[in-house]
Amino acid sequence: MTELAFVVDDDEDHRLAAADLIEAAGYRVMSFAGAADAIAALAEADPAIVITDLRMPGMDGLDLVSALKESGGDHPVIVITGHGDVPQAVRAIRLGAEDFLEKPYNADHFLLVIGRVIAARATRAELRRLKSRIANEEIVGDSPAIANLRAKVSALGPLDVNVVVTGETGTGKELIARSLHAGGPRGKHGFVALNCAALPESLFEIEIFGCVGGAFPGAAVDKPGKLELASGGTLLLDEVDMMPPALQAKMLRVLEENAVERLGENRLRPLDLRVIATSKVNLKSTTFAGGFRADLYYRLAGAEIETLPLRDVPGDIPLLFAAFASEAARRHSRALPEITIGLRARLMRRSWPGNARELRAVAERFVLGLGIGDAAEGGAEVKLAETLPERVAAFEAREIHAALAQCRGHTDRAADLLGLPRRTLNDKIKRLGIKL
Repeated sequence: MTELAFVVDDDEDHRLAAADLIEAAGYRVMSFAGAADAIAALAEADPAIVITDLRMPGMDGLDLVSALKESGGDHPVIVITGHGDVPQAVRAIRLGAEDFLEKPYNADHFLLVIGRVIAARATRAELRRLKSRIANEEIVGDSPAIANLRAKVSALGPLDVNVVVTGETGTGKELIARSLHAGGPRGKHGFVALNCAALPESLFEIEIFGCVGGAFPGAAVDKPGKLELASGGTLLLDEVDMMPPALQAKMLRVLEENAVERLGENRLRPLDLRVIATSKVNLKSTTFAGGFRADLYYRLAGAEIETLPLRDVPGDIPLLFAAFASEAARRHSRALPEITIGLRARLMRRSWPGNARELRAVAERFVLGLGIGDAAEGGAEVKLAETLPERVAAFEAREIHAALAQCRGHTDRAADLLGLPRRTLNDKIKRLGIKL
């Protein structure tokens, strides 16, 4: 839907002229002769921007800025001032206005400021959405590959089947596991994780199967294992390929019988659980190579999911980086530095061997003013082209892609953001084969 702009001005001629100009640029407009009427209209309308005159009878522009700020919504304001009102305009900025323009203003500059402010609002909304999704452990990304991954997780979540999740380090395998758990009927019960690579074999058996008091020296009391603790919910076997071979046989028996026998006890305790296993290596290939029991693999792999490395979804990298940076800024009580188009392009060029885990660490350094590191720190830059014309074309494509993503596909706003005539941008989009 086309963005809505409020125009507030007691001067009818100026109000109508501004409204006509904004409408000609492709926006919807509602105009008001007074600030009180504009505030009343918020009950039924959500403007992407409010353009208001500073001096008005009764409730003036400063009062309107304050009222919009107190409303709790995100309604950015541009204040229009007359000659000599700059100190008041500065005060408006301090109260929360995004920008001010002094009459008479240039029409093109006026529309450029409007586009920039609306784009910034859209970016803030996207950051809020991403932060919410990260806080709720959702899968973040807008690429078709991530959308397909999200759809697969959504489809498998309600199904009470065991799942194997494979993928490189830092690609969110545990996030996938938690999403599967939360998306099914077991989501209201426990999610218990066991890292199969973190425990020595002597402790592994106790941790997963449990023991009774007196089973061995030092076992003073009964201790339930992870299997019992997860009963009713989900057990995550992280890095399951590292499970000792002897324990693989015991785990197979547990899954076949849906029951567990604690160490030192001669009775079976019934289990009701779903198992999600993760592995950095292809578990099926490992099975065929003799490194993992085939019968256990088939018990675990009721379904399989493969996570995606960042290099396969470069367009999602700036989204994740912005969300991680925003999260770090909040945690450290810092202002979020500007994430420029150039920075987004640099992020998309890097290979990110540590994937999202590495990206999160770099975002934290960025917020703390430590930079994002060089190519050696963050992984070699991906080789995108051989010849200079190819490199230039690749760079243009990345810049345009990033601008379109920030402006949600609006080419007119992306052109303003890039400082290009709209016709030139459209020509480049066609020439470079960029899909809108």
